[in-house]
Amino acid sequence: MQNTDVQARRGIAQLALKAFFNLASRWQLSRWEAMTLLGLTATSTYANWKNGKTGTIPRDTLERISYLLNIDDTLRQRLPTNSAVVQHLRQPRRPSQPDSSLMARMLEGNVIDIYKVQQMVANGAPKPVTPRDTSR
Repeated sequence: MQNTDVQARRGIAQLALKAFFNLASRWQLSRWEAMTLLGLTATSTYANWKNGKTGTIPRDTLERISYLLNIDDTLRQRLPTNSAVVQHLRQPRRPSQPDSSLMARMLEGNVIDIYKVQQMVANGAPKPVTPRDTSR
């Protein structure tokens, strides 16, 4: 039974990391940004994970990835292009404060920061894209 649990956790880790690295590519994340979002400090661990050498991963890393995938899914449903998603994540929320973007908040490094952004996005920032009414 325990061996089956370890195998299942490894499988989940592989799927989660594959999804994360796809997201990292779409969001045009630097290595430092990707490591920060994953909660990593060791570049060797990052390289191993990126190359598919995962084993199991910490629970908080799975939590981080879950929030990030939720953010990505919601924004991709609401914005017309990947470029718009990236722009939305990196655009300052307050023009007078350059590091007030959603990405800057997530890069503060704590799970709660990613969670807070996920909540902001889930609660309607931005609104879904709807086709224009041209009947007028």
